[in-house]
Amino acid sequence: MRKMNAIIVGGGAAGFFTAINLAEQNPKFKICILERGKVGLTKVKVSGGGRCNVTHAEFIPSELVSNYPRGEQELLGPFHQFMTGDTIDWFEKRGVELKIEEDGRMFPVTNSSQTIIDCFLNETKKNNVEVLYNHSLKSLHYEDDLWHLETTEGLFVSNNVVIATGSNPKIWSILEQLGHSICQPVPSLFTFNIKDDRINTIPGVVASNVEVHVIDSNLHAEGPLLITHWGMSAPAILKLSSFGALELAKKNYKFQIEINFIKKSFDECMVALKDLKQEFAKKTITKTTQFELPKRLWQQLVLASEITIEERWGDINKFQLENLTNQLTKAVFNVDGKSTFKEEFVTAGGVELKEINFKTFESKLFKSLYFAGEVLNIDAVTGGFNFQNAWTSGYIVAKSIK
Repeated sequence: MRKMNAIIVGGGAAGFFTAINLAEQNPKFKICILERGKVGLTKVKVSGGGRCNVTHAEFIPSELVSNYPRGEQELLGPFHQFMTGDTIDWFEKRGVELKIEEDGRMFPVTNSSQTIIDCFLNETKKNNVEVLYNHSLKSLHYEDDLWHLETTEGLFVSNNVVIATGSNPKIWSILEQLGHSICQPVPSLFTFNIKDDRINTIPGVVASNVEVHVIDSNLHAEGPLLITHWGMSAPAILKLSSFGALELAKKNYKFQIEINFIKKSFDECMVALKDLKQEFAKKTITKTTQFELPKRLWQQLVLASEITIEERWGDINKFQLENLTNQLTKAVFNVDGKSTFKEEFVTAGGVELKEINFKTFESKLFKSLYFAGEVLNIDAVTGGFNFQNAWTSGYIVAKSIK
């Protein structure tokens, strides 16, 4: 049996970040990370298409929290302790420079997730943090002021335990046996599967700024929309999937969405089309793309309005104008299923937030049991926000353990 001052269960982003900060603040502590797999940091490896979306260039806590469908209220205080600027500074002090892209996402300037992985591995080695691979947690209990951990490779005791395993049903089961409540997980970041003649032939087309609404719900999002081989993706869709995770799961991922491709009202669009009918009377509608829409998308919406490919503006009737207005401002699509967004597995669910002290990220039920990252019922939209939660919670946990 090995005795430690702190054991971090989980060799992911939150686990490594917690361990490094804890070791720096308590150099004499015996600290180890228990990783169930042969290697750690696998999610860091694939995040951001292999570039690692470290955080997001949002520097106001009250605005940053709006990107968390679950955890918005709870993270406001923690973000005042450790924020995006602190993340940037932390990595720069350790030789990793970050850059901001146009959409606000932040990556290492190397454009490689290996840069972040190497940073973590170097820092754990430098600070004498032991990383134990192939150590899967089997049981956890508190006795005689110590945490007792049984793993597949042996027994440990520790003054403090940090659970940083991310979305892990086995760990949630162990925590449930201890007495913690678990919000059952459902997918939170996914794309929509849609088969529709209007989009089947135009994968890769991007509408830069649309409004999307899930019919018969209050779910609404704005932003870019990408047409894919299987349906629709990009921020407008991913925001809906994140904020609507629970509601869309109840619908078994079969529902309808309404898209306003031009962000104008029906009446505004109708007036604009009538003006175009006069201005371009002798021009072919499919060849005169409007409203800054991609040409191929414009053509498909025109054809779906019962307007032929060679029809001219001056020849269309009121019925056709109304059809085109509907396609532009109230196009309805049937969603039938979901697909994982790239390789980024994100779920809504985890340890009940009411059972956590967010000044320290310590359990309210058990002394010296802490949580960092997505093991809690906290998740965010795409763009580096889930990692920021990992950094913030990991930093505060490390600061809280004495």
